[in-house]
Amino acid sequence: MKDLRPAIIRAHEKGKGVCEITRFLDIEPSTVSRAIKRFEETDSNEDRYMEMLRAHLIPWTHTIFGDDEWTFQQDGAPGHKAIETQAFLRENCPDFIKVDTHWRNADGEWPPNSPDLNPLDYVVWSILEEKACAKPHKNVKFLKRALKKRGMKSPWTLWSR
Repeated sequence: MKDLRPAIIRAHEKGKGVCEITRFLDIEPSTVSRAIKRFEETDSNEDRYMEMLRAHLIPWTHTIFGDDEWTFQQDGAPGHKAIETQAFLRENCPDFIKVDTHWRNADGEWPPNSPDLNPLDYVVWSILEEKACAKPHKNVKFLKRALKKRGMKSPWTLWSR
């Protein structure tokens, strides 16, 4: 079915019915129905997502990182957490942060309910806290003054220090 899923979805998107797709591809109606149901439930198609990864991400990473190690991070969008997508990433990325494949199956490394979690957030906030909150401030005005005094108008200035 995996090989036929793109053809089933394309036919479905063109308005073809289950019976018509079944006859054309000479497969069981239940196979067509499952593929369409999965596509509609996820509102995504992991085959398209993997094709985008294959055509764009993988070549880009070879250009940018060469043989260096890198980690791929994604959120919990349905196409991202599909079992096939996870297998593709395991095979094609030196390291990636696995997401739960289903809410009942906590098999991922990604914290739940954190679609926009980024490790950089923790680095920036810990440095800001260390530099600006070494001593308590009376109010926000004093905190802002302390940040400006240290030249921390934006988090990116931290990296040059």
